[in-house]
Amino acid sequence: MKYTIDINADFKCLHCGHHISANAFLAGVNNRNHCPYCLWSRHLDWYQAGDRLSACKAGMRPVGLTLKRGRNKYASVADGELMLVHQCIECEKLSINRIAADDVPEALIEVFDASTGLPLWIQDKIQTNGINLLGRADSDQVYRQLYGQLNPTIPELYTI
Repeated sequence: MKYTIDINADFKCLHCGHHISANAFLAGVNNRNHCPYCLWSRHLDWYQAGDRLSACKAGMRPVGLTLKRGRNKYASVADGELMLVHQCIECEKLSINRIAADDVPEALIEVFDASTGLPLWIQDKIQTNGINLLGRADSDQVYRQLYGQLNPTIPELYTI
């Protein structure tokens, strides 16, 4: 019997146990690959996204955020799509994944904040793999992409 994983099927998160819908309408992406609550993924792909060739199948923890550069050569550096960086807890393979429309913004901010304190060996591995983690200097850009404003707090309408 051949073991396959349907990439368009609902699933239970390996990390937090939530039932996750793979419905593209809810997720805002065609292929749901991580939990919108804890942002953990599962190591399924090896060479390229969607190949499902990994024998590992372990959990992949979110370790940071990066930007995917667009193909528009006239776009500014700040115009990139916000992406999640995952690292496999077994084999340490790194991957970059799109953020889905239903991902919890506060969970993304937690990953972003935690990434500034990653051990140096993980930071070096990420950089060696050509991934540029967003750091404290990028916080305005992260908040703007997640909340549509630089600061997620709502300003007071009236002052006394």
